[in-house]
Amino acid sequence: MSLRVDNFGCRLNALEGDSVAALAKAAGLEKTTIINGCAVTQEALRQARQAARKAKRDGQAVIVTGCAAQTDADNFAAMPEVDRVLGNEEKLQAASYRQSEAEKGERGGQAVGDIMQKTVASPLPKAAQSSRARAFVQVQTGCDHRCTFCIIPYGRGNSRSVPVADVVAHCRDLLADGHKEIVLTGVDITSYGPDIGLGEPGQSGLGLLVRAILDGVPELPRLRLSSIDAVEIDQALLDMVIHEPRLMPHLHLSLQAGDDMILKRMKRRHSRAEALAFCEKLKTARPDIAFGADLIAGFPTETDAMFENSRRLIGDCDLSFVHVFPFSSRPNTPAARMPQLDGGLIKQRAANLRETAQSQFRNWLARQHGQTARVLVEKPGEGRAENFARIRLDAKHESGALVDVKINGDDGLMLIGETL
Repeated sequence: MSLRVDNFGCRLNALEGDSVAALAKAAGLEKTTIINGCAVTQEALRQARQAARKAKRDGQAVIVTGCAAQTDADNFAAMPEVDRVLGNEEKLQAASYRQSEAEKGERGGQAVGDIMQKTVASPLPKAAQSSRARAFVQVQTGCDHRCTFCIIPYGRGNSRSVPVADVVAHCRDLLADGHKEIVLTGVDITSYGPDIGLGEPGQSGLGLLVRAILDGVPELPRLRLSSIDAVEIDQALLDMVIHEPRLMPHLHLSLQAGDDMILKRMKRRHSRAEALAFCEKLKTARPDIAFGADLIAGFPTETDAMFENSRRLIGDCDLSFVHVFPFSSRPNTPAARMPQLDGGLIKQRAANLRETAQSQFRNWLARQHGQTARVLVEKPGEGRAENFARIRLDAKHESGALVDVKINGDDGLMLIGETL
């Protein structure tokens, strides 16, 4: 085997993995597997360890990086299968791959700095993106919030924003490369701006960034946001979500729960009523908008009634795309010290959430029948509508093409479209 990068976890990690691959290739690394790991759950760490063992059995040198390495460096460095451990900042530095210890099979130790001391977000090193349709741009990394269940701030550091000019220039380059849709991504993108003096003190500057992109790249047909924290959304961004046709009508919300007591114990900054009001306001103003959300099943102290409030949130907020996470206790987080639920109960509640989400999704698909949609072709015979629905196409189109279709039905997983 030659050089390979195995990405785990979030979209930002995968995007950084493209840069990691480019840097390692430029350094001439061969017969090396770089595991770009996630730390959001214990299962994610287990998968990274499993991948390291498999890569070593395949005769590869092994480098572990990502949030897994940043938060659990000593344990990965102690694994006999791991040759080198790189932190989240170090993995994006060319010098990290010029050292040949890993390639030679010699243990190179750790290069994991104190990420909490980082105050600047630099644009990612340039790297080609696999899709010719949708492209991703990192606008921010890190998080200033301390939700009681979350270890990610300790893997990513505090919130740091990429300068507006760099983001706009990157968007121009991606458009020139043929991408028709750009997705803004980060760890907490609605915290964008204050650290670089953008926007009012203490308020998000994401709306100003979105306006700068739309104005600075007028030929860009589609701009999309990744996961956002609705409580942080600024008025400028809210107005554009409602009125700007090039900003796609799809928002993935970091909700986590639908019960006020659990939200409080999670140290979230919104209430159930605020989540409902936000979704209702946008649905009224822009009826074609679709919502996704993250929900955690089995948070410590969650009663049957509290769980039911979260389950009902799926229908109450009309959530079309739901990511369900069984609660996973993370070391040194406040939630790890709270009374824990039985693992079997957590698994059952996660399954119940997924069942409700699947039913809601099927109902949402059915409501699209008979409508028209503009589809970005991602691969032969398939694309995404503006509201993020997957659509199976009746004709072959070039990847990256924008085509209008009529929705004639669905197969339970995606819509079926007839080219107009």
